Amino acid sequence: MKNIARNNVKKSGSKRSRKAAPVIVGAGFGDEGKGLLTDYFAAGFGKECIVARFNGGAQAGHTVVAPDGRRHVHSHFGSGALSGAATFLSRHFVSNPLLFRREAAELESLSDGVPVVFADDRGLVTTPYDMLVNQWLESARGNGRHGSCGVGFGETIERSLNERFAIRICDLADRNYLRAAADRIRRQWVAARLHELNVPKLTGEQKELLFSNRLRDEFIEAAAAFNALIRIARPAVLRSAPVVFEGAQGLLLDEDYGWFPHVTRSSTGLKNAVEVAAEAGIDRLDCVYATRAYATRHGAGPLPHELPAKPYAGIEDATNQPNPHQGALRFGWLDLDLLSSTIDADFNRYGRNSGIEISRRLAVTCLDQLDGSAFYMSGDRLCETPIDEFVSVAARRTGIAEVYASRGETRETIAKTTHSLDFTHAAGTRKKSFAAGVPVVSASQSPAIR
Repeated sequence: MKNIARNNVKKSGSKRSRKAAPVIVGAGFGDEGKGLLTDYFAAGFGKECIVARFNGGAQAGHTVVAPDGRRHVHSHFGSGALSGAATFLSRHFVSNPLLFRREAAELESLSDGVPVVFADDRGLVTTPYDMLVNQWLESARGNGRHGSCGVGFGETIERSLNERFAIRICDLADRNYLRAAADRIRRQWVAARLHELNVPKLTGEQKELLFSNRLRDEFIEAAAAFNALIRIARPAVLRSAPVVFEGAQGLLLDEDYGWFPHVTRSSTGLKNAVEVAAEAGIDRLDCVYATRAYATRHGAGPLPHELPAKPYAGIEDATNQPNPHQGALRFGWLDLDLLSSTIDADFNRYGRNSGIEISRRLAVTCLDQLDGSAFYMSGDRLCETPIDEFVSVAARRTGIAEVYASRGETRETIAKTTHSLDFTHAAGTRKKSFAAGVPVVSASQSPAIR
């Protein structure tokens, strides 16, 4: 790497009035436009901003297209990187040195050096062995796949429950420790884990890869490169800088809310953001719940009101391409009842009585991809309404007056609007029943908080 870009982060401890920190939360199954929204808020704050990643790991794929045409899919780096914002990887974020090194090189080619990255030394670290177990398990499941991305996120968390096999960011400076830990994992943990999961006996090629010293040494080199680029920090680094909290995946994939077992090993809503904010001394948050104007899911598992094809001809998605683990991106009608109940469940559980003042906002993305009218589910009915009115309908259904509406792929296409929540002033909508030939498949029931 040539150099590390500098931002103007002020030393912690300085006191000044601050705006509420936005928290970007996906309200669906992921892919709601969290990267776009994070870039929007980060650019508004300027280069002093720090984007705090509060859950997930390298399985995130948050696309940002800058106004000048630069495009990057963010996995480790916060989605304000192209605007010059720094990144904070919280203790709830799982780092993958092999994938981080690749992403750092990509970002370096798009800007003046690698953006600043702060990382909590308590954060967990993914090894290539977690990725292998993840991929071999998902392949062995066949038609019963859970929809994993194959980058080892969940397996990292499972392995780290046993301290003997855990690796954290604080361990990355010690090459001897890493080598010994990697050997323990590949020789002891992997075999026990595969047996526990009933994964078929490994092939000769798989064994050769597992016990390859080259793979182990590549991980150690990547870990050293990761450690050299980051700056160890705790949430206190967020105290005097404008902050955007960037979530990953969506509420319907939350480990405590989604349709088990098709979930992620992560709290995808406010929970972790509130914890990090409290530790940083941040006392005001604006939670922005994001959804596309239609439903998507990339991976196996329930998708209410699923359609056999794209609901609108104008839909384009260059990021979520078909892959061996998740298959192709799936589509459905947006269920406003499910959207409302999902947001309420998260906010009522984590947004109240936390000691932090938290407000809620709504964001609706991909409105430019609709064909004149918007369709959405209300109860068992498919409704049609003009696009502009659709945003108002979504506001009333969720009880959230302030809405960020996006009609394109760059932050310049986002407009903040305020809507009346009085149903008596709602414009009429046409309703179409399933009997009219609409190809809709509905889920038997919504997920419930466990």
